Amino acid sequence: MASSVVAFEILYKEYYVRVFGLCRRLLNSALLAEDATQETFMRAFRSFKHYDHSQPFWQWIASIANHFCIDLLRQRSRMQRLFGDEQEELEQVESPGPHGVTAVINLQDNEALTTALTQMPDKYRVPLVLAYFSELSYDQIAVELEISRNHVGVLLLRAKQQLRSKLVAQSAGGPL
Repeated sequence: MASSVVAFEILYKEYYVRVFGLCRRLLNSALLAEDATQETFMRAFRSFKHYDHSQPFWQWIASIANHFCIDLLRQRSRMQRLFGDEQEELEQVESPGPHGVTAVINLQDNEALTTALTQMPDKYRVPLVLAYFSELSYDQIAVELEISRNHVGVLLLRAKQQLRSKLVAQSAGGPL
């Protein structure tokens, strides 16, 4: 038991900032993210004996954080209205501009990216964070958000378009 506590303490110190960043992006609030990060690690500690040590720790802890943060969003009664109608989203999609959002998203510590993400509506920010920061597949995101796989694709397309335009506007010195 003592060795498990020491091992978990090391993992806590190593992954705390990354889990906090994930929670902050999902919840769009540093205050809520702090609480969510603590709860994530408490849940992880309680079930650490079930962790498969042959698997990456990040995927396991990120999954716990994803579930908890999405549950928080649902509890706030926002999730049901958040994603709207799939057909409506499809009709609003414009042709995508140049690609490269993935490269920008990979710069997780980029201040411009963080600013742009915080200004995005939840319905676009949450799927984007799940896809690019938690590295979930479209199918996994669809299950998490209780929407169809196609709807995930549409939301991610629109999210990337919004993120791209915000980053371009910000680099040009304009308002986001």
